[in-house]
Amino acid sequence: MSEKNKWNHTKSPIIWRELLDRGGKGMLLGSYNEFLEHAQLYYGVTSSMTSKLMLTVAQENLEAQLEQELEKETLNELITPLQVWITSASAPACYSLIPLLASGEVFGTDTEISLSLLDTKQEACLEAVLMHSQDLAAPLLRSIAVCRQVEQAFLQAHVVIVLDDSYDKEVFGIEECTRSKVLLCRLYGYLIEKNAHPSVRVLVEGKSFVNLKAALLMRYAPSLARNIIAVAMGVEGHARGLLARKMKTTAPAIKDVIIWGNIGGNNYVDLRKAKVFEYKSAICGPPHYYRPILNLIFDNEWINKEFVATLKSLSDTGKQLGSTLVAHSIATTLRYWYHGSPPGEIVSVGVQSKGQFGIPQGLVFSMPVKFENGSWVVLTELEDVEISEEIMARMKNDIIQDILMSSKMKKKIKFYHTTLKSTPWNSR
Repeated sequence: MSEKNKWNHTKSPIIWRELLDRGGKGMLLGSYNEFLEHAQLYYGVTSSMTSKLMLTVAQENLEAQLEQELEKETLNELITPLQVWITSASAPACYSLIPLLASGEVFGTDTEISLSLLDTKQEACLEAVLMHSQDLAAPLLRSIAVCRQVEQAFLQAHVVIVLDDSYDKEVFGIEECTRSKVLLCRLYGYLIEKNAHPSVRVLVEGKSFVNLKAALLMRYAPSLARNIIAVAMGVEGHARGLLARKMKTTAPAIKDVIIWGNIGGNNYVDLRKAKVFEYKSAICGPPHYYRPILNLIFDNEWINKEFVATLKSLSDTGKQLGSTLVAHSIATTLRYWYHGSPPGEIVSVGVQSKGQFGIPQGLVFSMPVKFENGSWVVLTELEDVEISEEIMARMKNDIIQDILMSSKMKKKIKFYHTTLKSTPWNSR
């Protein structure tokens, strides 16, 4: 290309569109005269516009494009993203949870979210979570940030997800673990009450003390008590998996397994309403046809012994919830909370009792609910779900023991701080 043509090419008032069918991708025309010649040759179109007028048109087009982009940015700024906070965000479950939250399946394909990650202990792990989340390049993830100043936690939060903190009762012992829960939930409850959006929804998930953590948050964020729930879907998912393997079917085909009591402790897996859909047997029906689980498992010894013992051993060791199951449980519960649970389906959630099913008022107890219109409703109209006094007493006592232990830890913490302030060496 000559120097003159190079100058014409770079100074051309307009660059013609790529002609994929007229010379291949990337074909650019040079000067204004060449453009007119090309247009007349291929399209029979010519123009008497001068170069000066063409430059004016080009400038107007550029200004119009800039105005459109500015208007689009302004509209995006007017759309307030959903503020989602995750505590103990260095936990393995957070890796699996963030892609689900950002996929559009939980809050909706038109809802953008801003994620805030909170963890006061594992900063290095938190940076890794942040980097991997940014690499997702999820269109609905407006922003993601790490919160390092605890007093700013949960600012205008619409959703707060409380994951297990770094303390583990197997490592630190039950007393130390309980003390950490009291301290952390007291702080989180105060900050949620102070900083979060009035409509905030708080989900508590974990391997142990799930009901206790929810109860502590309710105590320290009393105006938001109804907006705080404990996720029981992880225990339910594990029970459905055991049943599916026994029946040689899939876990999603099994519905309405009810989890009663203490989610991370002494609970009761109720199969009296459980049903299976599309089960391969001599009796078949359309997709909505189902059969009761207890009518298909004839091995009562397996149900009463092996099934119960397996769930109990996993609950006692705190190993029943892998990170993928925790993430799926949270995401599914959130989706139901925002968009409603499937019609007729029973969901188990830990909520504050109002005396339903003979459960003492005020206890955080897992029970059957349904989600509708952005809220949850306890299914008190269910028939034949009465629980024996022995089982109910065992579950109530387990929850009450956790509460009593937390109260003891609370008194010890208060005594410690009072003593610390009054010691002579502290005032020096």
